[in-house]
Amino acid sequence: MDRRARLEAWLNRRWYGRRPIWWLLPLSAVYLVLGTVRRLLTPRASIGVPVIVVGNLTAGGSGKTPVVLALVNALRDRGFTPGIVTRGYGARVPGIRVLRDGDSADAVGDEPALMAQRGVAPVAIGVDRVKAARALLAARPEVDVVISDDGLQHYRLARAVEIVVIDGTRVFGNGALIPAGPLRERTARLESVDVVLVNGSDARAYTPYRVVAGDAVPLSGLTPSRPLATFRGSRVHAVAGIGDPRRFFNMLARLGIFVNPHPFPDHHRYRAGDLEFDPLLPILMTEKDAVKCSAFAGPDRWFVPIRAELPLAVVDLVQQRLIAE
Repeated sequence: MDRRARLEAWLNRRWYGRRPIWWLLPLSAVYLVLGTVRRLLTPRASIGVPVIVVGNLTAGGSGKTPVVLALVNALRDRGFTPGIVTRGYGARVPGIRVLRDGDSADAVGDEPALMAQRGVAPVAIGVDRVKAARALLAARPEVDVVISDDGLQHYRLARAVEIVVIDGTRVFGNGALIPAGPLRERTARLESVDVVLVNGSDARAYTPYRVVAGDAVPLSGLTPSRPLATFRGSRVHAVAGIGDPRRFFNMLARLGIFVNPHPFPDHHRYRAGDLEFDPLLPILMTEKDAVKCSAFAGPDRWFVPIRAELPLAVVDLVQQRLIAE
């Protein structure tokens, strides 16, 4: 395990344990003050079309990307033409970029590459979401609504709708702000957003949604997809480089699949040797990992696409807010 992986594992244990990292609490107080000042003093910039922000309160993954893709499909069904902007974490191309056919995950980041490969909406990346959104609209003028993936704290981007996604298993961890805990903002922020979605929890204060796994798809693309149920009762190597790899491992286990878990750091850049396991068994990985592993396609290596199913009331609310803009 490399240094980054060890640090991430240590932080996850402490952030999602019972107590904050007490000796970092003074830095959390500074983080709170700076974040509050930035939020209050940052002017909002309009891009000319309504913006939906899908974000979270915690550092790391909470399942935003499936929600973004589900929103895109729901809005397309209702006559809108959505586009997506995202930071492009790990991208090696500089500045702002509207993704083109053939852009690799290594160049533009794994999540943008995944969303672009789904082919449901044009995607632009950039640390500055306002510039990324304007570049997207210049390249694709038919876009009439922009969905910002993980832009809740990018206050400069004016928005019509704010949606927060919560991991129902880890929720808010130890409840402390970065760096003593995982919170980017205090939980009171939830009172000002439009929708709070939660997956994997029966928390009644929030709106539940479902995540559904699709058929296993071969990395090679040379054989047909295979129902995930056909792995039931078999042992597999499971690979996940996401915010909380246990979400993927537990999903497979609930389907009756015996899992040898192989967690990797979020946004991990894979090498061929990373997928060499003993004993020789089928390998199942997330779609986010698969966009970085196509060069290592081999026999019995599969990825599992997932989709979010949003409540109709949430889509109705979003549509009403867009029409009102």
